[in-house]
Amino acid sequence: MAIEVFNRYENKFQMNKELYMDFKRELLKRMEMDEFNQNDEFYKISNLYYDTKDDLLIRRSLDKPKYKEKVRLRSYGVPKENDKVYLEVKKKFKGIVNKRRTTLKLDEAYEFLDTGIKPDYKEYMNKQVLKELSYILKLYDLEPKVYIAYDRIAYFEKENREFRVTFDTNIRTRRYDLKLEYGDYGNNLVEDDLWLMEVKAENTVPLWFSKLLSEYKLYSSSFSKYGNEYKNMIKNSMDAKGELNICLNQYSAQQPQQLIPQYL
Repeated sequence: MAIEVFNRYENKFQMNKELYMDFKRELLKRMEMDEFNQNDEFYKISNLYYDTKDDLLIRRSLDKPKYKEKVRLRSYGVPKENDKVYLEVKKKFKGIVNKRRTTLKLDEAYEFLDTGIKPDYKEYMNKQVLKELSYILKLYDLEPKVYIAYDRIAYFEKENREFRVTFDTNIRTRRYDLKLEYGDYGNNLVEDDLWLMEVKAENTVPLWFSKLLSEYKLYSSSFSKYGNEYKNMIKNSMDAKGELNICLNQYSAQQPQQLIPQYL
């Protein structure tokens, strides 16, 4: 069963394909490939990000506050109506990432997100996460905003399965056809040669990995897929006079600008 609740540190690094190939060879000396990456093949992750009408969650996130959160619906590949997907809330507080998710069937997830009414409990669901998501859906009036998908390859340390390194590439997005079952397509978010490495650990990274980062002169950098897509959308929304066609400053009137839910 997939992990549904966890806390961890996450750091992101950017590299080109040549560096990725070299770095991967070093990782394989101490790490093993995820079971979904058989024969060195990538697996596809598709996401629908939900936000308020005036994009409160992503705008707040880009302000780099102590606390921020995102809500997304995730599938592996393109799902069908009765396929199981994951409804997630990803929170970050003082640098620690807390991700909570529950398994739902696709139609159940859409109904829950549209109405805020929890589905009848089934054994594949997580009761506590459903409760927390219900709270969030009452707190915010959410709607699907953007589809973001990418190809991923993941590695786990052989001695410590909690230490994980993933590589994402071919990041594509769209702000139309906002249904996971419609298919995997969209515009490229970044150049083809960019690889995004995410390092995920419950505590500190192993010493050997820190030395490897130093050897390859790799330094962490902030990179949010949703955040970068939003900034690109804003840039493309500018008219010939350089004025924005959408509001950037007005937060949702019914929401405080900085609210840390009690269930953190």
